[in-house]
Amino acid sequence: MAAGHDTFHHVRDFPYFELPFGLRIELPEIFGLQLTKFMVLQVVAVVLGVWIFTGLARRARGGQPVSGRWWNFWETLALFIRDEVVRPTIGDGHHHDHHEHEHGDHGGSAHADEDAHALTETGQHPADRYLPFVWSCFFYILFCNLLGAVPWLGSPTGEINVTGALAAVAFGAVVYFGSEALGPLGFVANFAPGIDVPPAMKLILAPMLWVIEVVGILIKHGVLAVRLFANIMAGHTVIAVVLGFIALVADSGLYYIVLPTSILGQVAIGMLELFVAFLQAYIFAFLSTLFISMCIHEH
Repeated sequence: MAAGHDTFHHVRDFPYFELPFGLRIELPEIFGLQLTKFMVLQVVAVVLGVWIFTGLARRARGGQPVSGRWWNFWETLALFIRDEVVRPTIGDGHHHDHHEHEHGDHGGSAHADEDAHALTETGQHPADRYLPFVWSCFFYILFCNLLGAVPWLGSPTGEINVTGALAAVAFGAVVYFGSEALGPLGFVANFAPGIDVPPAMKLILAPMLWVIEVVGILIKHGVLAVRLFANIMAGHTVIAVVLGFIALVADSGLYYIVLPTSILGQVAIGMLELFVAFLQAYIFAFLSTLFISMCIHEH
């Protein structure tokens, strides 16, 4: 379909980059694999992440305060995800076995003291072991979102295949961390929460609850993909529609009224899109953390 008749042309993936005046940068095939615009932009997002956080880690090494507004900005985002998302959502991330539960409240207090002691000595919260994954999700999605603000590029997260792959990775992380914390059998059994009913009824209800929980976690990750894709694609589509009003009235007397109005509207929506880029990265990271927390703790 021609670009002029395709409403969503500017948010689709293509094997080339479009430039002004009808110019194109064609992308090559590598070993039979056709490179596309979104593939290249995802590599750019990874390179940006490696560059920024390698530099940040180098400056933070040795316990010295990080200086510079650029580096402080990224450090602030990283610490926000750690202190406001991962640590409070996951908690101590510890799997209490049956022996520990037999000690009652005294055992729980002792375990809390042990966690506090571990944090004091090592400088790490037990939930920090999940930070690399959550940080990777947040900043990768953020960079992919922000690339859409650069003219003639685009947001890979406006493509359902990209967000679907991200959701699949998040689901894989849930399975991995859950199996690690509870054991493979414990992870599977954890989808059937304990119910206080007669044994005969439990035999009927437990499998039903297990199926509902498993289907539920799959649906939640599917929604994770659709939410990110829909918000990013919709924002870029609205911007294109607003700017399209200019071409629509180009030959009429309304041109000089619509032109400044559309440009101001595009600027306002662009600022909203900038906020949405950060918000959707946060939501994906938060929900991924929440799903991990649900699966590493016993019901």
